[in-house]
Amino acid sequence: MAGNQYDFADKHAVVTGGASGIGLAIAHLLSAGGAVVSLWDHNAEVLKKAQAGFAGREVHGVTVDVSDEASVAAAVAQSETHGGTVQILVNSAGITGPNKTVCDYSVEDWDKVMAVNLRGTFLCCRALAPGMTTSGYGRIINIASIAGKEGNPNASAYSASKAAVIGLTKSLGKELAKTGVTVNCVTPAAVHTAIFDQMTQQHIDYMLSKIPMGRFGQTEEVAALVGWLASPDCSFTTGGTFDISGGRATY
Repeated sequence: MAGNQYDFADKHAVVTGGASGIGLAIAHLLSAGGAVVSLWDHNAEVLKKAQAGFAGREVHGVTVDVSDEASVAAAVAQSETHGGTVQILVNSAGITGPNKTVCDYSVEDWDKVMAVNLRGTFLCCRALAPGMTTSGYGRIINIASIAGKEGNPNASAYSASKAAVIGLTKSLGKELAKTGVTVNCVTPAAVHTAIFDQMTQQHIDYMLSKIPMGRFGQTEEVAALVGWLASPDCSFTTGGTFDISGGRATY
């Protein structure tokens, strides 16, 4: 789908979970605008395949576990060696966890979801925000979820982690408000990507039933919103939560 074109020339962008789904669509939009893009992903094979799809544009791939502090630090060093200071960070890495009730949810599965979705977002923000503040410019966009606002049944860890990402976004946005660095998040309703493979069909059907437009979102639609949030035009908006939910959001 065609969309607005933004000028990201001379910008270095890191996209976590960038080898597939929403992250990959965002990476393509940033790259098309002239950004040097660093794709961070835990799956080296999928990462290599994703890099091959950028038609000669400058894209750097880093295999990283965003939930591990040392791994994130190493990824920062690799990316900065390749592209210099990072001005744009998109935290898109995430997992759903199993579709179970709270009473049936294992502590191990809970901790795993929190580690990737919340701890990972925190670690990446903490690692890259200082360089942005030093340079006086930056854009951080966290991919949350409508589940973080409404709380999907049988997805307690995912819902709680995304609610926490919204809170982290608001807090960090206020902390950096006078630095030239904006921090915002988007809250998509369900977007049909490979993450559906982690869900039951019953849960997928439930999510679709909650969307008034009667369809799932497209990765390019989320990327279009993130494009503005990552652009210089987003200069007086920080700590914001932006719905892209096909009419599902009620506040």
